Amino acid sequence: MITPIEMVIFDCDGVLVDSEVIAARVQMRLGAELGWPLTEAEVVELFIGRSEASNHAVVAERLGAATADLWRKRFVELHAEAVDAELAPVAGLPEALAAITLPTCVASSGSHEKMRHTLGRTGLYEHFAGRIFSATEVGRGKPAPDLFLHAARTMGVDPAACVVVEDSLPGVQAARAAGMRAFGYAGGLTPADRLAGPGTVVIDDMRKLPELIGGYQGCGTRGMWSPDR
Repeated sequence: MITPIEMVIFDCDGVLVDSEVIAARVQMRLGAELGWPLTEAEVVELFIGRSEASNHAVVAERLGAATADLWRKRFVELHAEAVDAELAPVAGLPEALAAITLPTCVASSGSHEKMRHTLGRTGLYEHFAGRIFSATEVGRGKPAPDLFLHAARTMGVDPAACVVVEDSLPGVQAARAAGMRAFGYAGGLTPADRLAGPGTVVIDDMRKLPELIGGYQGCGTRGMWSPDR
């Protein structure tokens, strides 16, 4: 018997707010300025979906700690400027949230300060206030399961009864490691084939979420999640 879904855990960047394109653009700009030219595909592989500490470590290994400190400082500044100028919710996300009746929360690699900014700019912060979790609260960021397990434990929900909505490879890997099912959102920077895997349903339209989630709430065989999907 497969456990029905009781809670939906959303990543933030690229799932709730359309910020990954901004982040990738800023990372490429900083790479060009600081001596490590990067393509968008390389940025997705190295940085997207990972914690600030992980990203800092990647830059430090390549360019040294001092440059990594400068990179992080400049990223925060440039990212905040771009968010203020152009950030919007992910297409279809507001409609999906309005139709989802299960408890929800956010579990992101970003800091609480960053999420207050991005979710606040898009009018989403109040929807999740009090149910927002950051990788800064746990020892290991994605792809480790720590953050999702922390969110489930705090919310009082069995990990097996959680479904995660993610847009990055580290994110879906973290969901699988936590024993949670996942929707991999392929409407952003990460290709669909990178998100596909056990316990994961890949989608390209957030508007599909409520129906898909609702379909897995039934009894018997109807609506039961296939772990091989």
